[in-house]
Amino acid sequence: MGLTAGVLAIDAGNSKTDVAVIGSDGTVLATARGEGFRPPAVGLDTAMNTLTATVDRALTESGAASVSHVSACLANADLPAEEEQLTAALAACGWGTTVEVRNDTFAILRAGVAEPRGVAVVCGAGINCVGMRPDGRTARFPAIGRISGDWGGGWALAEEALWHAARASDGRGEPTALAAALPAHFGLSGMPALIEALHLEHVPVARRHELTPVLFATAAEGDGIARAIVDRQAEEIVTMAVVALTRLSLLDEETPVVLGGGVLAARHPLLDDRVHALLAERAPKAVPRVVTESPVLGAGLLGLDRVSAGADAQARLRAYYAG
Repeated sequence: MGLTAGVLAIDAGNSKTDVAVIGSDGTVLATARGEGFRPPAVGLDTAMNTLTATVDRALTESGAASVSHVSACLANADLPAEEEQLTAALAACGWGTTVEVRNDTFAILRAGVAEPRGVAVVCGAGINCVGMRPDGRTARFPAIGRISGDWGGGWALAEEALWHAARASDGRGEPTALAAALPAHFGLSGMPALIEALHLEHVPVARRHELTPVLFATAAEGDGIARAIVDRQAEEIVTMAVVALTRLSLLDEETPVVLGGGVLAARHPLLDDRVHALLAERAPKAVPRVVTESPVLGAGLLGLDRVSAGADAQARLRAYYAG
């Protein structure tokens, strides 16, 4: 019979999954990486089969038959009903005595703070925000798109840039350098050609995200429309952070605000500066920082919190991922 480890940490995003088997002293016994976790796209059974293959590799390598606690931070766990469904699915796998499922934004938050206290805004393909306090209170948003009031992230920024560029090209909107810069990125002559290429999928849909860096470069060159889009993104990021801080009664306390996701991690100066300026104005005690740590570290730390591991165990786990 194999040994029982402390924590099975899972960070499962849309594009990849990272798993770590962690001893109760914070020692990483094994890790594994697998495919993304996308129940809405492939169905829960298929998504769980993919996740199980990754977890089984990590458990086999670690020599552990099971763990005391499963700490799973999963993409698409946006609503309490989804968390309950996914908790039941993971519990049925028998990996650990207890199971806790959270949205994957919590992993980024916990990776970026010294204790389970703070707010995180993630701006990657989409946008989300969560907050937590050591007493277990949390703040969060549904974060399922425009129907839940969300705006921003790389996909939305690309679409907004295309919208303004198309209208500038045909005369319905104000002039913007985006009308030339966006099609030029794909080697096309103008917006009519780009619109046709996108509609007929001569340019694959997945490549639209490439237009977000073009937007930021155009804004940096002084284009008014592009700068307005970047400013709106900063506004959305700070609004979510301030609301989360307010809900948790942290607005008047020095509190970390962790910024993560590809758009924020890219450190575009216009966006970075505007976010910091707005936070200084609306939440002067917030301490913003861009997180660079691996999200699976955050899932592991949440697990160590749950099993009441001490500071030495948390430091040991952080040191592993720092190396």
